[in-house]
Amino acid sequence: MQPYIIVLYYSRYGAVAKLAQLIARGIESVTGIEARIRTVPPVSAVIDTAAPPVPETGATYVTLEDLKNCAGLALGSPTRFGNMAAPLKFFLDSTLELWLSGALINKPACVFTSTGSMHGGQETTLLSMMLPLMHHGMIMLGLPYSESKLMTTSTGGTPYGVSHFAGVKGELAISEDEKELAIAMGKRLAEVCKKLAHNTAT
Repeated sequence: MQPYIIVLYYSRYGAVAKLAQLIARGIESVTGIEARIRTVPPVSAVIDTAAPPVPETGATYVTLEDLKNCAGLALGSPTRFGNMAAPLKFFLDSTLELWLSGALINKPACVFTSTGSMHGGQETTLLSMMLPLMHHGMIMLGLPYSESKLMTTSTGGTPYGVSHFAGVKGELAISEDEKELAIAMGKRLAEVCKKLAHNTAT
C-alpha cells in the first residue's frame, strides 16, 4: 500500500482548511506518497448534542487508525488566544492508546495555523501544537530559511510552520507568499517521510 501523510486540521471559517489543501498539494508533488486530509468534530457545550458520525461536507473525521498507519502528520488549527482550538486538543487528548504503544515515534510532523491579527499568536499556537506531538516522539519539521519567502512575507509564515493572517473577520485571502510556503512545507514533509522510510528499509 502506498504510504500516506495525514493532513489533520480544525477550521472554523475555512482558512485553515485552505492551508490544509495547499500542504496536501505539496505532499502530492512528491511521487510515491499520498495526502489524506482529515478533520475533527467541533466540541459542543451542550453535552446531549453529538456531532454526526460523518460530516455533511468537507474532510472526513480522523481516526486513531489513520494516525497509527500514517507515514507522517501535518497538524493545523486556528489560533485561540495563542493556543490551538479546543476540538483539536480534545482529539489529541484521546490518543493515549497511540502514546502507550509508541505508534507515532520517529514519524515526521509539521504544524500550521491561521490568525485574525498579525500578532495574534501565530508562533505560540504552532508551538502549542508541537508539544503533544513531541510527547508522542514525533520528529518536528519547520520551514528552513532556504525558503526565501520567509524573509519577504508581510502576512504569514514562520520557521516554526505555515501560518496565515486572515483578518479579524477572516476577510483576507491566503497570500501568494503563504501559498508558496504551505506547498513547500508539504513537499518537505513528504520528502523527509520518504527518506526515513528508505533508511529504515535499508
